Order: sequence, then structure tokens, then C-alpha cells
Amino acid sequence: MIRCIAIDDEPLALTQITGYISKVPFLQLVKACSNALEALDVIASQPVDLIFADINMPDLSGMDFIKSLVKKPLVIFTTAYSEYAIEGYRVDAIDYLLKPFGYSDFLKAANKALRQMELLNAPPSPPPVKEENGQPENNALYIKADYKMVRIDMNKIIYIESQNEYVRIFTEDQKPVMSLLSMKLLEERLPPDKFMRVHRSYMVNLSKITAVANNRIIFGKDVYIPIGNQYKDKFTLYLETHFLGK
Repeated sequence: MIRCIAIDDEPLALTQITGYISKVPFLQLVKACSNALEALDVIASQPVDLIFADINMPDLSGMDFIKSLVKKPLVIFTTAYSEYAIEGYRVDAIDYLLKPFGYSDFLKAANKALRQMELLNAPPSPPPVKEENGQPENNALYIKADYKMVRIDMNKIIYIESQNEYVRIFTEDQKPVMSLLSMKLLEERLPPDKFMRVHRSYMVNLSKITAVANNRIIFGKDVYIPIGNQYKDKFTLYLETHFLGK
């Protein structure tokens, strides 16, 4: 069960969000808050796993509220202003729901939070395999994100998404990492036998692919990555060299 709070200074919007929360079996509403200061008191007094936060609020904005937290729960922003999207990803928001949104979009965001909670609560990974000389295999990248250097295990990268001047790196065991990097630089640094650019906006870890169908690469149950026309021939060649059958 994911314990969550909802924050919005608009009563109708707050009622909508709490109504959606009540429909999701794995969400438990701890408190509906009309402002960020009220939410601070809630977080200080009891555990909270997930926050649904409006951004444009009086006194203390939702963005400043999240930035002020020392220990951040998972965050899904709800706002009528699309210009906050990049800033939302900078604070590692799980999703960004643009008002007005329906239950289906809300449920997709909630499912993202559920997957992230499952990853965070997964058992620790085994120690790295050592090479013959006894030294750990070097599979780490260090990415500057949120004013710190974040270590990323290349073997656990699922896919990478380009967003204008930024990239988001999706992995198996941590929140997506957003950094001011170019996809071209990552193409040069990541091993080409393991990673492939399949779209202007996407690079994938070939070993993590679940299936390929309808010109899309599938990861898990509900992550679909399009294959761009510019990259189709190269990816098709990869499939042909690994295909068994007639």
C-alpha cells in the first residue's frame, strides 16, 4: 500500500484527486491538504510515500515545497502550467499531470509510482562480478543530476529518453535520472554492442528488451519505445542476426 497526500488550493481539483485516489486499490490517502504548509505538518508527523502536488499555490509553491524536503517521497505534480515540466523533472518527479486530466492519465501516473516503489523496496543487488585480475568490472557511469554526481550501473539501464537539452535515464533500481547531457555523447560513451539508438529521442539497452511489435520496442508490460525510420534498418539488422526461426 502506498501512503499518499494530495495538495491543491483549488477545492474542486482537490476533490477530483482524492476521488481518483480512492479508486486505486494500492493507494491510501493520508490527508488532503489545501496548502503546502499543511502538508509539511503531515509529513513531519507520519510516513508518506507519495505526494500529488499542485505547483501554482499561494504562500509556498508546490515546487518550492518539494525542494524544501530533506527526505523526499515520490512526487507527481498536477498543474495547469506546462512550462514547469522541465523543472519538475529536475526534482525527480515521477510524472507531470497537466490539468485538466482524466482518471486514465491519473492511473498511469499512479502505476509509475507503484513500479518505482517496487524497485526501491527490491532486495539489494549481488556484488559485482570480478575480472580475472580480481578487479571489479567497470560498468559505472557518473552523471551530474540535481547538484550531485549520481552513479549509474550501465547494466541496469533500461532506456534513455532525450528531452530537448536534457536526457532521462531509466534504470531498474532507482528513480529516473535527469541530466544536462546530449544523446550523442551517451552514444559515444556507452558500449555499442549493448546500447542502440532506435529513435531521435530514445536509446535502448538491447539486453532489456521484452518484445518487438508494430514498429515499437516493448519493456515489461507497458513501456513502448517507437523505432524511428532513420534507425529502422540498423535495428532490423540486429534482430535478424539474433533471430531463430523461419
